Amino acid sequence: MADRLRSATSPYLLQHADNPVDWWEWGDDAFAEARRRDVPVLLSVGYAACHWCHVMAHESFEDADVAAVINESFVPIKVDREERPDVDAVYMTATTAMTGQGGWPMTAFLTPDGDAFHCGTYFPREQFVGVLGAVRDAWADARDAVVQRAAAVTDAVTEATGPLPGAPLDDVTLAEAVAVLRRDADVVRGGFGGAPKFPPSMTLEHLLRHHARTGDANALAMVERTGEAMARGGLYDQLGGGFARYAVDAAWVVPHFEKMLYDNAQLLRVHAHWWRATGSPLAARVVRETAEFLLRDLRTADGGFASALDADTPVDDGSGGRHGVEGLTYVWTPAQLREVLGDDDGATAATVLGVTDEGTFEHGTSTLQLRHDPDPTWWARVRPALLDARAARPQPARDDKVVTAWNGLAVAALADAGALFGRDDWVDAARECADLLLRRHVVDGRLRRASRDGVVGAAPGVAADHGDLAEGLLALHQATGEARWLAAAGDLLDTALARFAAPGSGFGPDAPHGPDGAGAPAAGSGGPADLGFFDVADDAERLVVRPRDPSDGPEPSGQSALAGALTTYAALTGSSRHRAAAEAAVRASGTLARRAPRFAGWTLATAEALAAGPLQVAVVGTGPAAAELLATARCAHVAGAVVVPGAPDADGVPLLADRPLVGGSPAAYVCRGFVCDRPVTTPEDLAAALVR
Repeated sequence: MADRLRSATSPYLLQHADNPVDWWEWGDDAFAEARRRDVPVLLSVGYAACHWCHVMAHESFEDADVAAVINESFVPIKVDREERPDVDAVYMTATTAMTGQGGWPMTAFLTPDGDAFHCGTYFPREQFVGVLGAVRDAWADARDAVVQRAAAVTDAVTEATGPLPGAPLDDVTLAEAVAVLRRDADVVRGGFGGAPKFPPSMTLEHLLRHHARTGDANALAMVERTGEAMARGGLYDQLGGGFARYAVDAAWVVPHFEKMLYDNAQLLRVHAHWWRATGSPLAARVVRETAEFLLRDLRTADGGFASALDADTPVDDGSGGRHGVEGLTYVWTPAQLREVLGDDDGATAATVLGVTDEGTFEHGTSTLQLRHDPDPTWWARVRPALLDARAARPQPARDDKVVTAWNGLAVAALADAGALFGRDDWVDAARECADLLLRRHVVDGRLRRASRDGVVGAAPGVAADHGDLAEGLLALHQATGEARWLAAAGDLLDTALARFAAPGSGFGPDAPHGPDGAGAPAAGSGGPADLGFFDVADDAERLVVRPRDPSDGPEPSGQSALAGALTTYAALTGSSRHRAAAEAAVRASGTLARRAPRFAGWTLATAEALAAGPLQVAVVGTGPAAAELLATARCAHVAGAVVVPGAPDADGVPLLADRPLVGGSPAAYVCRGFVCDRPVTTPEDLAAALVR
């Protein structure tokens, strides 16, 4: 049996390198082998921190008898969904079309041409063996029917991934989106909908921007209610900082314990913006602790950020093997608290943290909640003791691959939060990560998806990688005033316009550019019907369908990520071409945003920024007076504002051009909608100008 996964850069694939299954990596060679043998492909898609992926691996892929059936009748391919989101997107669409639901592990049976004809998610061992036999027999005895079904599934996937009709997001529809969210909001426990509850990061940013633009108190109330419920519940790690992936219940008590970089980066940023809007001490605490979590637990040796901490904690199974126990690292009993803290402090901690004799999780254990603020002196003494004791327990595994998009989100969060909170160390961490991504993940002028242990993977960057990394670079440019981050973001966005824009959008390399790059059709101008972006480049590997999904899930879609970055870049440079592309991308997602605003959070946040501005603030000069002006500008609760500090006429920084000192003193220049006020030199005058 070949040992094909041993050299993979994906920790998920490496987890399966010792399986008796004769796994192949995704690629032409695997499908050529399926054609040579005239057998179907078994496609298994998952990721390293996935609990049920581990369960199916232990039950089936590590079992020699099951592996023998697979090896005899199939060409098995293992895919890390985080490394190949394009492959995952195509076959997850097929899975949901066939079964009405999706999830991981995803199990799909394909023809040697890549068309899916039977799909599912997790299969228990005996059921899986039955499915393998049924698919094997159908391939042998009813080939024509299988091929016809596969063609029909591919047609359905093609239809499902087609563009929606474009629709504008004007003031009326933006207000209607907030009204829909109010109807979906859980007014008692925070969040939206019922169990399971996912952290609505992008929706919270959308609501903050809507409140900043309109003063809508209901929008802010939804943010505060949800933010407080998440931060005080078991979803949040009360000892170590950072958020788990989601809560299995409606009250945020019991999390699914995996901790993802993309969740924590987005939640760090939105809590910083919540603090900016309200001064909430709780938001400030979450910002500090989540930044500490990123730097302590997810930072890699070369300055990037690892993808995730596993949901499971590996323990010995008593027979020389190991198995995972979900949540083992994080949950407590009253007796364990007393053992660490003594009887008095242990009893107090059990009350404060919601740890009961019955337990709130499994086997009499409890997650930690902090529903009310404890005595700060007591908590400052107790929390480190509990965290040290927890560090002595077995720890979850870390998926240490560096994903471009998620690291871009982390750069944006640390740069934003560092600038707001005056934490130069956070900004420095963002700078180091951005430098790593540009140095290692850009190969021959094109962006790659991921790296691990200093080795960049072969998978090309998708639209979200370009948009999220550009977003991070633009935040870093604003935090530092350094021109190189703006230039690098512009290069990424120009590549995205050339390679990812839909044909006929007018934003590709053949677009009719005017003197300032204008010429592409603006939203609402009666331009082409398809103004959006595909998830993969026009020269990427050809799959059975070129994937595109405008919906925002746990992270921004490629289309909305690009729309947001294009909006910010246009505000920082004055480029009408990039603003037109942003407006068109928002319009392309407009129908989705109107129908289901919970799944278009970043599109709606971008639409709010477009409706509010651009608002541009340039702060020129150095010293304490300039620092006061800069702090005032950064702390203003304004939708989608851009703020850049630096010297007058700094090279490569358009907002600082022709912006001199005033009477030899630092000054702030405020422009709204490309119309500029007179420069101001005091924080009071600047604050007044920002809210005018």
